[in-house]
Amino acid sequence: MHAPSHHLTTRTGFAFHVRPARPEDEGTVAEFFTHVTREDLRFRFLTGLSEVGHDQIVALTHVDHRWSENFLAFTGDGSTMIATAMLACDATFEHGEVAIALSKDYKRHGIGWELLAHVARFAETKGVRVLEAIESRENHAAIELERDMGFTVEPYPGDPTLLLVSRKLMADGLPPGARPRPM
Repeated sequence: MHAPSHHLTTRTGFAFHVRPARPEDEGTVAEFFTHVTREDLRFRFLTGLSEVGHDQIVALTHVDHRWSENFLAFTGDGSTMIATAMLACDATFEHGEVAIALSKDYKRHGIGWELLAHVARFAETKGVRVLEAIESRENHAAIELERDMGFTVEPYPGDPTLLLVSRKLMADGLPPGARPRPM
């Protein structure tokens, strides 16, 4: 299933466009990552990166659209890439892992919340049963957002610096009590 494009609006009123990555997006994705803080690169890739290499850019733009999808978010006019949200599923669609990165210039508009909700809806349509993310214990903003969206937080097996956040997907969207907040 190839994901369609969508226009999304955050609760703060910020409108943006989301579409699947394509091979011809390599340059755009590479440029985007020059606008992500070093700390956020570390949180996204769980390693100390000063720049995202070509092999990583290829992995983010040449996706199979069956077990993985990478959504690219652009300003409403399409001129600037502002975020990326990757979903990678196991072969049985029991688990789907999500990883999001935002441009430093577009934080605190609710984009992270809306992208995570978008990925959750998409994963649910694919039949994914559990959506999860591996987070650095230091990524307090993401962990708080995920908790607000109904994710549970557990220690990551074998690495005390990481946490596993997960949420069972439901047909009716967010679990009761989940509340949106800007990221």
